[in-house]
This record gives sequence, structure tokens and C-alpha cells, in this order.
Amino acid sequence: MIHWLVLFCLCFFPLIDAETDEIVSAMEGGSFTLRTGFTEIQHDHEIEWRFGLSRTLIKGNLLPIFRDRLHIQRQTGDLTITDITNEHTGVYELSIDFGLRELQKKFIVTVYAPLPVPVITRYSPQCSSSPPSSASKSVLLCSVLNVSHVTLSWYKGSRLLSSISVSDLSISLSLPLEVEYQDKNTYSCVVNNPVSHQTKHLDIDQLCHTCSDCENWSQREL
Repeated sequence: MIHWLVLFCLCFFPLIDAETDEIVSAMEGGSFTLRTGFTEIQHDHEIEWRFGLSRTLIKGNLLPIFRDRLHIQRQTGDLTITDITNEHTGVYELSIDFGLRELQKKFIVTVYAPLPVPVITRYSPQCSSSPPSSASKSVLLCSVLNVSHVTLSWYKGSRLLSSISVSDLSISLSLPLEVEYQDKNTYSCVVNNPVSHQTKHLDIDQLCHTCSDCENWSQREL
């Protein structure tokens, strides 16, 4: 009796293998490929790709965001999307029906916009009429505009000095740094996300050293 019950369950309720979600990051204008993990899928095995909260079937779908961008590799079932935009961010679900067994897997895709180069400005300098001493300092501000899911960092050579991260959508981000005029080290400000980075290097010699030099330098880009 138990044997027949097991056979009945296998026939009418296939075993489901749910794999661990895979995280995928990509850049706007580029492409990404979601892989099934198989080198060959038989013709009698049914494969489906779905997208978003509505779980829209995207195989052969003519939705504008997939039109002329979608390719499913016949042999492996891998899904490739080209010329991607932020609209392609979301959850992609793979389902392969092998008959008595079904494979399910989710891909969480995030598409990132190109990053701007950070801007370094001198922040409200306090000038004196005399040349600075070896201990004189200046406060610099590194900023990026309209960014999301990024980290902004100051480096002294290859050493990280400070950083700030944000996950909000399209905000402006700034990070201050206090430096000495006589410091000859190399400083740089870096903005990065999981797929790219942009760097702005700082030349200490560009900083003004007297009040007359600084008259037009407050909030000036370096």
C-alpha cells in the first residue's frame, strides 16, 4: 500500500528542487546572462523564465523592455538580456520540468547607472594674510550627485581614511576631509558600486596658501 502511495505521489506531485537565490549585478547599456547550470536540456523538458512580482512569462514575450533584447540559448536554456536599463532590475524565476522532478531557481538582478566622477571642492576656507605654517589645514569636500547604492571614500595613497554608503535612490552624497598644506601624500576620492568605480585625485599644491590666494577658492572645484 505504501509502495503504491509513493508511486502515486511521484506521478502526480513531482519533486521540486529549489536552489539558492543568485545575486547578479550589471551596468546600464551592457548585458547579463542568467545560467541554468546545465550543458544541455532535452527537448521534452519544459523550461520557463518569469520576471517581476507578476511573474510574467518572458519566453517569446513582446513587452517593450525585452523586445529585441532577449535571447534564450536552445541547448542550455540560459537567458541573456542585452542593452539593459534600470527597468531590467528585479527577480527572474527559472523553472525546468524534468517530468518526475522540477528545478526552481531565482536570480535577483540589479542594474546600475554609470557613475559620475567625484567633484572635490574647498569647503569654507579660513584664510590668513600670512603663509600657512606646517600645521595649517584645509577642509575639502568630495561630492557626487544623483547616485544610489554607492560608497564614497577618501584614500591616502592606498589606505582608506573614511567612507560613507547610501542605498537611497538618486541623492547627493558628500564626504569631508581635513588635510595639511604641507602634506605631500597622494589623496583620492572614490565612488563605487558593485560593478564600477570612478576616482578623482587631489593635488595638494592646488590649494591656496594665503588669504589673497583664497579669495576665489571657496567652494571652488579642484
